[in-house]
Amino acid sequence: MSVAPSLPAGVRVVAEEPENGLHVHPGWRSALPWLIQGVTGRDADMSLFGGTPAGEVLPRWAALLERLGGRTLIHSRQVHRATVLVHGPLPAVILIAPDADGHITREPETLLAVSVADCVPISIVAPAARVVAALHGGWRGVAAGILERGIALLTGSFPVEPADLHVHLGPAICGACFEVGPEVPEGLGMEKRDGVTHVDLRALLAARAIDAGVPAGNVTMSAFCTRHGDPPFYSHRGGCAERQVSLMGVRSV
Repeated sequence: MSVAPSLPAGVRVVAEEPENGLHVHPGWRSALPWLIQGVTGRDADMSLFGGTPAGEVLPRWAALLERLGGRTLIHSRQVHRATVLVHGPLPAVILIAPDADGHITREPETLLAVSVADCVPISIVAPAARVVAALHGGWRGVAAGILERGIALLTGSFPVEPADLHVHLGPAICGACFEVGPEVPEGLGMEKRDGVTHVDLRALLAARAIDAGVPAGNVTMSAFCTRHGDPPFYSHRGGCAERQVSLMGVRSV
């Protein structure tokens, strides 16, 4: 088995901890008390575009929004591309925005959500500016430049530089479990792709974040693989049709 790439030096691995119905980044919880962040688990399907009737799923979203102290929750049908939307003030709603694989805001009480079940939930925060982003990192979206697009919009829309950003690559399928055909390393532009049978998307995203100017010490990766062991998350390759959601938001001051 050939796994590529390896995790860049300086990137830390952290284990999310359960809190208030989410699995949260413990370092961000301590350092950024104004930040709403975390991933739901496999206790309830949160997919609005799957097989579970929307009438069953929407009350779960409403309960989550209320529990986390938000007014607005934004989600989109994800299409594995690099479209990222920037959101200003919105009414108190659960908003299904146009098709997109990422969202950015600095508005208090606005939660951004991407759904995942092996793909990488990419969470970005600019602490000084209190701007947050939630991106969906499937391999096709990563190949299309979803991370680079998110960073470009953050730095182009707000007084933020790449060095100001912190990036977390959440629970996702690990390199040892993500077996791929030759189209994946080729699509991802990997120089040494001959013989590659497995790809570590999170390691690749960490390298791309660093290449975009994010300090390696500001990049973290979840210790959880959604596929092996006994993770508290759904896995598409593990046979799950359900989805968890990754959330980012700003608390009201």
